[in-house]
Amino acid sequence: MLLGAAQPAAPPDYPVKFIKVDDLKAQVDRGDKITVFDVRTLDAFNELHIKGARNLPLRQVDTRAARDVPKQSRVVLY
Repeated sequence: MLLGAAQPAAPPDYPVKFIKVDDLKAQVDRGDKITVFDVRTLDAFNELHIKGARNLPLRQVDTRAARDVPKQSRVVLY
């Protein structure tokens, strides 16, 4: 059996910003154009998720992002 640790990912080719939960809630409550994706498994998403969030499992981001991620709104992944 061969065990190995995952290598850290390279920095993304696009800007990444972090947002606090309270700030996200305030923006959603204001009606800002934000699309929220839950990147957990479908089972975890179905169990509990942020109201209005869409499920986009992390392992599928590369294959589904071009189709599912809107280009005209801020996108938040959690």
